[in-house]
Amino acid sequence: MQISGKVLDTRGDMLEGAKIEVWQANHVGVYDIDGYGYRATLVAGQDGKYEFSSVLPGHYPGRVCQHIHYLVSAPGHKSLITQLYFATDPVFEGDPKRNYSRDPLILDSELVRPVLLAGDPKDLHAVVNFELVVERL
Repeated sequence: MQISGKVLDTRGDMLEGAKIEVWQANHVGVYDIDGYGYRATLVAGQDGKYEFSSVLPGHYPGRVCQHIHYLVSAPGHKSLITQLYFATDPVFEGDPKRNYSRDPLILDSELVRPVLLAGDPKDLHAVVNFELVVERL
């Protein structure tokens, strides 16, 4: 899975150098707390863009939906803690706009992003775009 997006402020300005920390469970829903796998710290590029590759996180007890955690920070801006959810999650039964509230931690359906397929038919991969907007202090 390829995940990408931009870090912007509330005016729509790109935030070069914003720090993006991501962490998630593996494909079977297990967090690696010994080797810290499936974690990364990224820095937004000149155009505010970021990207990384991972696996679709699995479900695990205590949480309803597949998700990736984000912590975004940039000088002069409030930190943002959020999560990315996937429209293909079976929990949504094909309708995340209506069923997103099945996970009590999802407060807005905009956190549920489409998952597209890309690449050669012999080398398909999922593509997800997740824009991040932080407020000024």
